[in-house]
Amino acid sequence: MRVERTFAFIDLCGFTAFTESEGDQRAVEVLGDFRACVRKVSSDHGVRVAKWLGDGAMFVAVDGGGALVDAVLEVERHFDEIQAPLALRAGMARGPVILFEGDDYIGTAVNLASRLCDIAAPHEVLATPSITEVPDTAVVEPGGPVKIPGFSRRVPVVKLRRRGHWATTSSTASRSA
Repeated sequence: MRVERTFAFIDLCGFTAFTESEGDQRAVEVLGDFRACVRKVSSDHGVRVAKWLGDGAMFVAVDGGGALVDAVLEVERHFDEIQAPLALRAGMARGPVILFEGDDYIGTAVNLASRLCDIAAPHEVLATPSITEVPDTAVVEPGGPVKIPGFSRRVPVVKLRRRGHWATTSSTASRSA
């Protein structure tokens, strides 16, 4: 069954190195904080955690992305406020996908959101312009077309951040060269 969905992948940057330097117990504490925050925020915003990915998560929403943008930026805000030892990064995309066996999604939008998360810098949320609903709490900045592993053409990308939050410095511009 083909459906239209919005996806976000969110990831704790540097989790493997953090685990090595700080130990398993400290890593589990940070991961516990992350998962508790993600559960609360996703519930508050009406988006679903489709799956946990170790030190990351995959979200899915049925709207044009507004609730999901707000949720991702809220998780980032929380981690900034508690001065978490690890930064977050995220990737978002929207599009038609196949709902596979009732609980999994197959398609370009899922792959694209995942790859955008992979190339995002710490504190960076990369999205495709297919995210049609952006709440007033967010600012959209140009990111340019970027080369994404697995995709034959450069993909137009925007950066999302919380209104009033400092702009990120990243290597997105260098990836688009």
